[in-house]
Amino acid sequence: MLDDLKLIEAVAPEMIKLLQERVQVLRAIYWQQPIGRRSLADNLGMTERVLRTETDELKELELIHSSKSGMSLTKKGQKVFRQLEKLMNNLKGMDQLEQQIAKQFSIERCLILEGDSDLHEEIISEFGSALSDVLNVNLPIGENIIAVMGGTTMAKVAQHLKNLETSQRHNIFVPARGGIGEALSVQANSVSAVMAANSGGEHRALYVPEQLSRQTYESLLQEPSIHGVLGLISQANCVIHSIGRALHMAARRKMSEAELVMLRQKHAVAESFGYFFNENGEVVYKVSRVGIQLRDLEKVPLIYAIAGGKSKGKAIRAYLENAPQQTWLITDEAAANEILKGFSL
Repeated sequence: MLDDLKLIEAVAPEMIKLLQERVQVLRAIYWQQPIGRRSLADNLGMTERVLRTETDELKELELIHSSKSGMSLTKKGQKVFRQLEKLMNNLKGMDQLEQQIAKQFSIERCLILEGDSDLHEEIISEFGSALSDVLNVNLPIGENIIAVMGGTTMAKVAQHLKNLETSQRHNIFVPARGGIGEALSVQANSVSAVMAANSGGEHRALYVPEQLSRQTYESLLQEPSIHGVLGLISQANCVIHSIGRALHMAARRKMSEAELVMLRQKHAVAESFGYFFNENGEVVYKVSRVGIQLRDLEKVPLIYAIAGGKSKGKAIRAYLENAPQQTWLITDEAAANEILKGFSL
């Protein structure tokens, strides 16, 4: 099918151009539905007259419908949109980008969604749908322990996870770390709880601050509930995490001004699992933390790193220099292009 489209593009590029424009309209409606024609025209940079022609055609094809609230995709429209988006991504060479990143950093797989999540937060919702599809295929039969990191990206991804339970598979979600003093909704406890609720699994909470003195940490380990959850975390066969920009994460962790100065001097660009990396992927600083450590990932069979947006390109690239081979990266086109800057395709 892809070869057929490339053949059509060679002799009738205007047909592919029309298809791309219609997919763009469907995508914009999907992300923001229900949406009015004026708002949609502004978002797409089209005149209302031109957009009306396109939306009228899509209505005739029963791909969209209108209400007082605005336009939305029909069930048929959603199915067609998802299939077309995959096809158009392949036509644009997205599959080649995915293969290049996986090969360059020796990771298992890379999945790239179109666009830039810095500009369109709706793409992060698509990360959630993509993760759900991948987990549904890759999680093994039996009981799975899924350790989940926190953060704003992870909180949005969690909202779009779908049912993963079957008669032969049961999942327990646990936070991969203690709390770091950020908003409750983006802490690992909350994110793992939402994932469990949306996917039909169980949840275990870890009510421990991330940064503790050794004495306090040893004392808390004596608590049966905490000891039990830390035991589950250590047995996780799946880890889901994001990748942060170094200084942004340092601010979220409420690190001291002296530490911020040090991170700048050492040119830190990325943070994950309490480790700070420079552009070459070298560890320049490590924060003591409760939960999964970077070294623990080597024994985890399934690892999913989720991060996107052009602004995170350098951070993702720095982390990938350290990512275990079994890592799957779910990202977007803008980040992918930044990741591959300097590499020949």
